[in-house]
Amino acid sequence: MTNAPNLVPLYAEIFLLIATSALLLIDMFLPAAKRSITYVLALLTLAGCALLTVGDFNAGTTVYTFNNMFVSDPMSQLLKLFSYGAVALTLIYSRAYATDRSMLSGNLGGEFYVLALFALLGQMIMISANNFLIIYLGLELMSLSLYALIALRRDNAKATEAAMKYFILGALASGFMLYGISMLYGASGTLDLGELRVALENGKTNGTIMVFGLVFLVAGLAFKLGVVPFHMWVPDVYQGSPTAVTLLLGAAPKLAAFAITLRLLAEGLLPMAHDWQQMLLVLAVMSLAIGNFTAIAQTNLKRMLAYSTIAQMGFVLLGLLSGTVDAPNNTLNAAGAATAYGASMYYVITYVFTTLGTFGVIMLLARNGFEADELADFKGLGKRSPIFALVMTLFMFSLAGVPPLMGFMAKYSVLASVLATGQLWLTIAAVLFSLIGAFYYLRVVKMMWFDEPTDSNALVVHGDMRVVLALNGVFVLALGAMPNSILAACATAITKTLAS
Repeated sequence: MTNAPNLVPLYAEIFLLIATSALLLIDMFLPAAKRSITYVLALLTLAGCALLTVGDFNAGTTVYTFNNMFVSDPMSQLLKLFSYGAVALTLIYSRAYATDRSMLSGNLGGEFYVLALFALLGQMIMISANNFLIIYLGLELMSLSLYALIALRRDNAKATEAAMKYFILGALASGFMLYGISMLYGASGTLDLGELRVALENGKTNGTIMVFGLVFLVAGLAFKLGVVPFHMWVPDVYQGSPTAVTLLLGAAPKLAAFAITLRLLAEGLLPMAHDWQQMLLVLAVMSLAIGNFTAIAQTNLKRMLAYSTIAQMGFVLLGLLSGTVDAPNNTLNAAGAATAYGASMYYVITYVFTTLGTFGVIMLLARNGFEADELADFKGLGKRSPIFALVMTLFMFSLAGVPPLMGFMAKYSVLASVLATGQLWLTIAAVLFSLIGAFYYLRVVKMMWFDEPTDSNALVVHGDMRVVLALNGVFVLALGAMPNSILAACATAITKTLAS
């Protein structure tokens, strides 16, 4: 009789599953007027997950369970903690927006919260997966929840169209990834990432099939990250989805996508680093170029931010491809990997929390029947509400990489890791594309402070959103001026994870 699996590393996932299921049942018996109970319970669920995870993170241990299919290590614990925070901020920012659009009314109005928590569960599984099938399981749980969320406003033609586009293209990308996984399994005989790496190091794989499988796998990962040329869905889905769902789609899932990319490439497929680093190089440069240039032509703010996301993910790939590998044994240079992958992880975290605040301001300006997602809608915000115009300015400056904000330090860290590999041309290209991207961020700032308002309606801001949005802005400013704590935490988490 085999020993029972160790469930301690999964306590947060188990708690989230039980709590979300209970939340679904409780919400069925709540009248629409008391939907705030579901909201509070969802936030308490996230707080419970955080309490279960923070203890493991403080211990700094790495534990494998379920025949090494699931791993709890410092990287997964840190990313999960930030995922809880990202989803909590999303729910706070989205509450008034979703209520105004009848997304929280009716007998099943709490499905917005339930689906958001199930999407988070999928992300947590992806972050801790150490097996191809577990990665795919988490990916599909997250994706199916997001498909349903995008289509939540069944009476909205744009949302329905966005859901169909994302579903069809997402299914295609999942097919790419699954086909790549099947080829890697056929060539190596294993689904375990650790065993796959050993098989590659010992030359017990079919090299040609492994390369083909790697191409399909990278294509699937590129879709989830939203990088060129697998970016077609990003602008249409961002624009067509309800803004609350756009935020659920564009923030926390990036943390999970980063985690599986790092685990698959830097852990399982490290001996093929020369192959996948070249692929990431092409994807990164194309994303920086097309994302930044195309964003300039946009008049819809959500669409502009979608192309901005494509460019931002290009920077994430620059960090991932900068992890140095020592020849001829194809082993990671520990110092180089900690710097490069830690910088990339810090960049993802920076992007997520800056994006959260940016979409929070969009939803702040929105009201029933008015989305506030056009650039012109931000004209004169400095005269209507100087405080929130200042907060939005901080977010725009951070995305543009203006010091001393978080975005500047994130870009600097990634560029330093790229330069350390001797790729001067790539560093210069990334800087030039960032300068181009600064134009469309500064354009928003100019409209807020120097143009006359086109909307004279008073802003109605709920107390919790007012406080959290202001704190979000302070967070971006403070951690840009004093970034060492999170940078060090990211580097330490990467070092311990890769050493395990």
